Amino acid sequence: MVSYEILTELAQLLRKRLDVVADRAFYERDPEQHLQTLQRVSMELDQRVSQHRNELPPELRHFFERQSYQKALHYLESEVPS
Repeated sequence: MVSYEILTELAQLLRKRLDVVADRAFYERDPEQHLQTLQRVSMELDQRVSQHRNELPPELRHFFERQSYQKALHYLESEVPS
């Protein structure tokens, strides 16, 4: 079973990724830097998910495999209050 700390970290990374995607002002100001930031956050999220894949609940693992990040965050928020 995955620890509370890991679930909290995954939720934080998901929020960060979704915030970067939604930051249109950043994208308009510097599209290249926006893309690099998105790639960096996404890579960090992917690495953490990969490290703990076997510990994750099947439903959460499914959301990450399908890149259903909103659903994954909703799942985590129901398990780990922010």
